[in-house]
Amino acid sequence: MPRPKTKDELLEAARVSYDKLVRLWDAIPPEQACTLFPEQLLAKGSEAHWRRDKCLRDVVIHLHEWHNLVTTFVSANYAGTPQAFFPEPYTWRNYAKLNEDFTARYQYTALREARDLLDISHHQILDLIESFTNEELFTKKYFTWTGTTSLGSYFVSSTSSHYEWAAKKTRAWMRLSPANPLSTPAGRTSVDNTQITRT
Repeated sequence: MPRPKTKDELLEAARVSYDKLVRLWDAIPPEQACTLFPEQLLAKGSEAHWRRDKCLRDVVIHLHEWHNLVTTFVSANYAGTPQAFFPEPYTWRNYAKLNEDFTARYQYTALREARDLLDISHHQILDLIESFTNEELFTKKYFTWTGTTSLGSYFVSSTSSHYEWAAKKTRAWMRLSPANPLSTPAGRTSVDNTQITRT
């Protein structure tokens, strides 16, 4: 999907890519959705997220917390309260540790609860996008607090681009799953609601 360049394109891309992601997740049987990612997926790439996310819940929470980062950053600055994008002591140089903290914070959260949180924050960020004009969203440096980029770029990164990343990762996981998704091989570790169990 082309990168959005207008408010309408931004909203459409966010809605369409989110709906596709939800349908992809809904197609996964609950028993499979709660299993931990296999080692083949964890070792798939050099980017930090491959090792960081141990199960689908971790991916869901990552999307949710980045919604929160953007909505908090935008809402505070637009209201006249200067606020950095990342909470201290994190910056663009060390935010990988913040992502790890997000994952750790939700280790006892059920997948269904995580998805509910994501759905809420998704609609909150859509409402926030709706509150800005096309000019405010896509004029670079329109707001001093967005630096050299546009406000819209923050929203694109935390919605459609992020949803497409999550879908790609989910599909990579599904390709590694057994032919029969309802069967869990002996010894496979799974995430059963709020805790990790051995099946």
